[in-house]
Amino acid sequence: MTKARKISLLLADVDGTLVTRDKILTTRAQDAVRSLGEAGIRFAITSGRPPKGMAMLIGPLALKTPIAGFNGGLFVRPDLSVLEERTLAPDVAAQAIGLILGHGLDVWAYEGNDWLVRDAKAPHVDREARTVRFAPKVVADFDSSLGKMVKIVGVSDDTELVRRCEADAQARLGNRATAARSQPYYLDVTHRDANKGFVADYLSRTLGIPQAEIATIGDQPNDVLMFRRSGFSIAMGNASDEVKLQASAATDSFDDEGFAKAVERFILR
Repeated sequence: MTKARKISLLLADVDGTLVTRDKILTTRAQDAVRSLGEAGIRFAITSGRPPKGMAMLIGPLALKTPIAGFNGGLFVRPDLSVLEERTLAPDVAAQAIGLILGHGLDVWAYEGNDWLVRDAKAPHVDREARTVRFAPKVVADFDSSLGKMVKIVGVSDDTELVRRCEADAQARLGNRATAARSQPYYLDVTHRDANKGFVADYLSRTLGIPQAEIATIGDQPNDVLMFRRSGFSIAMGNASDEVKLQASAATDSFDDEGFAKAVERFILR
């Protein structure tokens, strides 16, 4: 008989994983997280969202662990007070913005919890505002924020263009920044240590949990880094085959209770 793996922490992505397509946290998902706590398994979330954009999850999930916003660029306590922040170097931020604009994508930037855009009517701005439940600040340019940016986002509905921009950003920025798609239409650029692999490392260190006892669940290419830093990883049913191939197991879609089913099948069993 195979020895059951020990899991002490489940680290979950948010969009495409924990919540549905309509950004709903289902009752079954809440019940699954509560069952984890009753089993002595801790639960944490990480996202490309700003921490303020995850505030609506803190109460329903009774979160007690550090919350990793901006893919690990900003760690906060459940009361949203800052634990750690990692900003992009000014020259790296400027290069990333130029590269994104050069590929024909729109640009957003995040400075602390402030979301900066050049056009409030640009693609996905309204949708993102509904998702994170706060409005952006409109700026003429990003020059005054270059030394304070936690995340830069390239946005386009041309998902192949976003993919090509991601590859170019990874090649040209190298190890000076992390560049990865958080959604097919979003390219996130963050500090080189701000990625979901670092989030798994941070939680392992601060909570005193060995990486082998961490399980991770997600759906996008930027979740693969945390898959590699955990003992067991789960890809959502809505993930690409590329992502599924790099996970230990796969569950159902985010619109078919995939998160809750993964907890029930693979974590609690």
